[in-house]
Amino acid sequence: MSGEDEASDERDPARLARSLARQKAAAVARQHPGAVVVGADTVVALGEGLLGKPRDEAENRAFLRRLAGQTHQVYTGVSVFAPNGEESGVERTDVTFRPLSDAEIAHYAATGEGLDKAGGYGIQGVGMALVARIEGDYSNVVGFPLGLVIRLLRAAGVRVWA
Repeated sequence: MSGEDEASDERDPARLARSLARQKAAAVARQHPGAVVVGADTVVALGEGLLGKPRDEAENRAFLRRLAGQTHQVYTGVSVFAPNGEESGVERTDVTFRPLSDAEIAHYAATGEGLDKAGGYGIQGVGMALVARIEGDYSNVVGFPLGLVIRLLRAAGVRVWA
């Protein structure tokens, strides 16, 4: 997967997101037995391709060119480790970018905002200007699907609200 730090042979974006989230949570849970640990990881899919975190500004521009005018999927895997159990799940959101000019792509990539984000953009910042429409959970595109996290915490026996 181009630009992805976490190496994996998995090509299914939902399974990959779940697996990466579980690996992160398990590593922390081993260091903190008895703690409640939440791990999450986001994968961006465009057709059969996966877009990780761009290595540099040039790769960020290439990602944005691919996403421009297209609908892609954002998958965030979440894994909860708690004293009473372990739960995992995946949230999917469809995001449609508007058509983008070369100048817009260059401007956004130059901000550096997308360099540490799967797909090379952050919807919670300047990157919102790239988006025409989302279908699904906005918080998932940010990288922390709150509804899923709450459901998983409750399923693992963690009291969330009353």
